[in-house]
Amino acid sequence: MQIAIDGPSSSGKSTIAKRLAQKYHFTYLDTGAMYRVITLYALEHKIDINDQESLSLALENIKISFQTGSKGQSVFLNDKDVTNKIRNNEVTNAVSAVSAHKYIRQEMVRRQREIAEQESIIMDGRDIGTVVLPNADIKIFLIASAEVRAKRRYKENLDKHIESSYEQILEDLKRRDYLDSTRTESPLKKADDAIELDSSYLTIEEVVDKISNLIEEVME
Repeated sequence: MQIAIDGPSSSGKSTIAKRLAQKYHFTYLDTGAMYRVITLYALEHKIDINDQESLSLALENIKISFQTGSKGQSVFLNDKDVTNKIRNNEVTNAVSAVSAHKYIRQEMVRRQREIAEQESIIMDGRDIGTVVLPNADIKIFLIASAEVRAKRRYKENLDKHIESSYEQILEDLKRRDYLDSTRTESPLKKADDAIELDSSYLTIEEVVDKISNLIEEVME
């Protein structure tokens, strides 16, 4: 089974996808983390994030892997745990530029499809239902207001002791929404056959229950 969950930043995609993957024993693939790993590599190696050719060449030296343990899923760059580093503000502010490059997206889609062919999977991102898994059994487009999403991100940062301001996060989210929705290559948009869910005023459990009902209908 293939489940695609798309939506803007901080709409709850990753949290929901992880819960569902655990509930149904599916593999969870955080596609956004893959682009963050590339962004982190570029920043650490002083590669211009707007230079597609240099980034494309760097892909040959970038191995991205995931590992699930007692603390959840960890993300690795060349076998080094970068789970927390890819969530810092510098990476967050640069990842939209990196993910907008055509060749980068094509290579990530190739890697993502390769994984999806091997097992039942839940993927979340910006173009899963439209590009990566166009024939997914279930497609969800998860949204929430920019203000609600900014509050969520701000709370996450506080919990992780990351210094930030709500106003700056809100501004960055709106900027990223614009970049993700207007980019030429695989823009963020709802697939024609996707079900839209607004998580602004729903709990995590309520969203999980709604999607679980859809999964169980397909399984019957």
